[in-house]
Amino acid sequence: MSAADLSLAPRGDRRGWLVAPAVVLLLALFVYPFLYGVVISFQPMEGTNIWANYIHFFTTSTEWGTLWATFKLAAPATLINVGMAVPVAFSLRRNSRKQRIVTTILVIPITLGTVLIADGMLTYFGPSGWFSQAVHALHLYTPEVRLTHNYWGVLISLVISDFPFVFLLTLSYISGIDPTLAKAAGTLGANSWQQFRLIYLPLLVPGLSMAAALSFVQTFAVFPSAILLGAPAGPTRVISIAAYEAAFEQYDYGMASAIAIVMGFAQLLIVCAIFAFRRAFYTGPATSGKG
Repeated sequence: MSAADLSLAPRGDRRGWLVAPAVVLLLALFVYPFLYGVVISFQPMEGTNIWANYIHFFTTSTEWGTLWATFKLAAPATLINVGMAVPVAFSLRRNSRKQRIVTTILVIPITLGTVLIADGMLTYFGPSGWFSQAVHALHLYTPEVRLTHNYWGVLISLVISDFPFVFLLTLSYISGIDPTLAKAAGTLGANSWQQFRLIYLPLLVPGLSMAAALSFVQTFAVFPSAILLGAPAGPTRVISIAAYEAAFEQYDYGMASAIAIVMGFAQLLIVCAIFAFRRAFYTGPATSGKG
């Protein structure tokens, strides 16, 4: 029920109370935990300075450096996922048996889970894994191939686990665009590239910006992959690991909450930047197509 429907409801109409359970759940599961985290982030374990946790985070290189380490993983993973999803979804935009088969194969990683993907990657991309043995057997690369327990292992896992999500979003947006628009352009002499660049791409901007924003938020919260496939004490010590260590190793819940607040604020800044970029090309509804 929309706000307009509620405002037009006759006086005494109690249908508005139907949203009460949803409001209570929203307050209990999202609003209260968020406000509680904000409050305890201003309660340092030592001293009386309410900003002590934030000052410690931004003045300690091992802490604020996790922001940059996380961004170096989330930004490339988002760009790769969106960049791969567009051509694949565009080629599968027409409903067919091929689309259903390929879509089923591509969404399998969603059902596996991050931990199972990481376990498989340790076997496949490890120094003695199938991938390394194939590369050496084909004489493509002589030195040892190391794609686990470093930056590349985490990045590959983020692409594998997040690509199906971005692909499904992009496919829903592309398949929702009326194909007669491209056909009309074709009758006027536009080739395939011009049809994509001048018709599909502008209509895809709101959908792609939404997919990019959601993908960035999801990859910015990387945690299991950074531990299982990265170097959690080195270059892949992401901000979620810093928050975990503060909460469950140092038992400093105020510091952990402060790190979580910084993490959320950083995600919000990037999402706002993505939507601002979208407004430079598109000023219509937030979404387009049937997606």
